[in-house]
Amino acid sequence: MAIGTLDWTSATERLDLLAEPVARAADGLDGVLGEIKVAEIDPALADTAAFCERYGVDLGESANCVIVAARRAGEVRYAACMVLATMRADVNGVVRRHLDARKISFASMDDAVTLTGMEYGGITPLGLPEEWPVLVDEAVAAHPEVVIGSGVRRSKLAVSGSLLAGLKTAQVLRLAN
Repeated sequence: MAIGTLDWTSATERLDLLAEPVARAADGLDGVLGEIKVAEIDPALADTAAFCERYGVDLGESANCVIVAARRAGEVRYAACMVLATMRADVNGVVRRHLDARKISFASMDDAVTLTGMEYGGITPLGLPEEWPVLVDEAVAAHPEVVIGSGVRRSKLAVSGSLLAGLKTAQVLRLAN
């Protein structure tokens, strides 16, 4: 499946386009690295709307990874939420309840970058800290192929929704409202 006007290639051939934690995680996915495609982009166009417009990718083919900070009794736990770019994650409802948090918010840019080892605007579920749950919206999980971040702003990945749903810490839920 060709998505947009991008020049997609196997991630195995362009590990230089992946953030270090993403390359390590992808390499450990039992031979799945060959199924992951990567394309180089202008880093100034990494944000979803600008990216989709410039490269002819439909918003419904793009999925965003949002990092949230869940708080309860002085403890902070982080999680990633994967939703299609056409949808919004119900962070204050579904996500907060699922994570059993009293309070939930989007992680600060500094925390997200420091804790993931990835660039803001390129954070992806591949290579996140092992203790973080990855909450995958059921529409993403059912998608044959979605465009996601690569850990850096200068490239994007194309992966199947089933690959995301099959990640070790993934949980498939109806996240979007």
